[in-house]
Amino acid sequence: MRVTEKMAHHDYWGDQRFEEKRPNLHQSIRKSRGDNIYHWNSETETWIQEDSCHSKIDGTPNQDHILRDTKSDHVLVSDDFIYWGGGQAILVPEFNGEVLCHKWMGHKNHFDEATVNEFIEWIRSLGEWGYCHDPLEWKQLLWPGR
Repeated sequence: MRVTEKMAHHDYWGDQRFEEKRPNLHQSIRKSRGDNIYHWNSETETWIQEDSCHSKIDGTPNQDHILRDTKSDHVLVSDDFIYWGGGQAILVPEFNGEVLCHKWMGHKNHFDEATVNEFIEWIRSLGEWGYCHDPLEWKQLLWPGR
């Protein structure tokens, strides 16, 4: 993913472009997994977490997720990405001796411009972009009590 926009959580919630990213638990699995789930309640000065896969199974807010997910004031947005999904991912080679992909969230690194350009050239040569396949766990996803 190449970040194409950085915006505040409350702007993400209120932006019409991302209304479809709000989860709807009564539609398809893809519609139920939206990530636009937080908005600010200025009266109570607290985050509201919409009923989602981040909530507790009974639909009540999950404070651990709220604290983790809102610790940054911003949301990173992209219209330039590739998502291969479960079982469809490809191996990303090293570039200039650098390992670019890691198996944990939140990994940050700074690569020199030559490495970045080499990676971009390689990824664009694959001819794929956007949402290519569903996550693996969607094939087995069960939501008891929902």
